[in-house]
Amino acid sequence: MPTTTPKPKSKAKKPASRSSSSARKTPAQTEPALKELFLDEIKDIYWAEKKLVKTLPKMQKAATSQELANAIAEHLEVTKTHVSRLEEVFELLGEKAQAKKCDAMEGLAKEGESVIEDTEDGTATRDVGIIIAAQKVEHYEIAAYGSLTQLAKTLGMEDVAELLGQTLSEEKEADETLTGIAENDINYEAAGEA
Repeated sequence: MPTTTPKPKSKAKKPASRSSSSARKTPAQTEPALKELFLDEIKDIYWAEKKLVKTLPKMQKAATSQELANAIAEHLEVTKTHVSRLEEVFELLGEKAQAKKCDAMEGLAKEGESVIEDTEDGTATRDVGIIIAAQKVEHYEIAAYGSLTQLAKTLGMEDVAELLGQTLSEEKEADETLTGIAENDINYEAAGEA
């Protein structure tokens, strides 16, 4: 009896059907959702800035170096400006200024408090810890304001993007100031401590 080799079945793929949820939406359909996300993130960073207004004085008081204490005091005033600027953003958006708890900033603030508790008063080591904690905050804010500035541009809110961009520049400047303080003196002092 002759054997026949079965023919391989054709594996032609069916065209994937696109569900309405995965279909690409038009800008008019996505803008409300994106704008809602944008507003939610503005509320989040507003809470974060207000939290910093309460947190920075504790860091300033705990700092040993006068240069670090002065830098924190200066940034406290700038942070108060950031709060006011965000209130202006809310106004431009036609929204009431409202804060939404920022879990990230709450965690960063707690971490800063732990650094103060876990280091010896009057040491450069504590100052190094304060700088690290403060730079973590600055990096979070740089990421947030960078993203928000770009989203504002995407949504055609050039006036809002300009305000957020100003804050972004100030956060980058604060980060550079902290790096300078650490590199110029404090890190070396701390390295010599027992």
